[in-house]
Amino acid sequence: MAAEVVVVGSCMTDLVSLTTRLPRAGETILGHKFFIGFGGKGANQCVQSARLGAKTSLICKVGKDSFGNDYVENLKKNGISTAFVGQTADAATGTASIIVNSEGQNVIVIVPGANLLLNFEDLKRASDVICKAKVVVCQLEITPAVSLEALKMARASGVKTLFNPAPALPDLDPQFYTHSDIFCCNETEAEILTGIPVGNLEDAEKVGHMLLERGCKLVIVTLGAEGCMMISVEEPIPKHVPAGKVRAVDTTGAGDSFVGALAFYLAYYPKLPMEEMIRKSNCVASVSVQASGTQSSYPFRKDLPQDLF
Repeated sequence: MAAEVVVVGSCMTDLVSLTTRLPRAGETILGHKFFIGFGGKGANQCVQSARLGAKTSLICKVGKDSFGNDYVENLKKNGISTAFVGQTADAATGTASIIVNSEGQNVIVIVPGANLLLNFEDLKRASDVICKAKVVVCQLEITPAVSLEALKMARASGVKTLFNPAPALPDLDPQFYTHSDIFCCNETEAEILTGIPVGNLEDAEKVGHMLLERGCKLVIVTLGAEGCMMISVEEPIPKHVPAGKVRAVDTTGAGDSFVGALAFYLAYYPKLPMEEMIRKSNCVASVSVQASGTQSSYPFRKDLPQDLF
């Protein structure tokens, strides 16, 4: 069976330190726990989609090293097709050094490594799986031009595109706006893209209007514990979709959980109103913040209320 959700994106090995608080500049502090996990926005989104039951394929590149070998096995364990997971000797597998405090807030330093070697030839080899998907998901932890080409390939075949501009670029190629059926960013990314600081729902609405003017069809601004704001060309009156209240343990990867869940609903429940897809995706992401780690915190379908399906 062809993959319904295809993600073109990054794989990162997470190097995670847990501390009571985040260090100040130049400061050394003691942490109380360290662990190595699997991350990277592309892989995270793909794993969450797969755990909800989506047939998925990840198009990515890792190093020919122990982190890369472990990552390929991790994807297989999650039921993700690795037919287009390349391994290269020219760079190490990407890494993310993450510090998480006791409130679940984090700071992250990313070294992309092999992720930046994913290229147009890799996309050509995967063109069949891209063009037969229901949804193609892209982000910006790989070379932006490669992400844009993947979106163009999908759109040319009538495949729905979901773009998460993370990490955000202030000079993002304008074609990303016009080639994204759904443009999903968080408050920080929204500010980098538009110059508008997002401190409340009203700010998010201003961002939404500006992104529609740039050619987006539907914009979602995720607002952490406050849920999401959505606005579209078809429904130009902004809607707030609140999230349920939970105690956050670790918010790392929550946005990717949301995007992966949304990709699942777009592929398998295309007739659901967008507001309902977002509400359900919020519910999935809210489960992920209640446990430590990135992919290790992502829920499986069997662990979720059946009314989400």
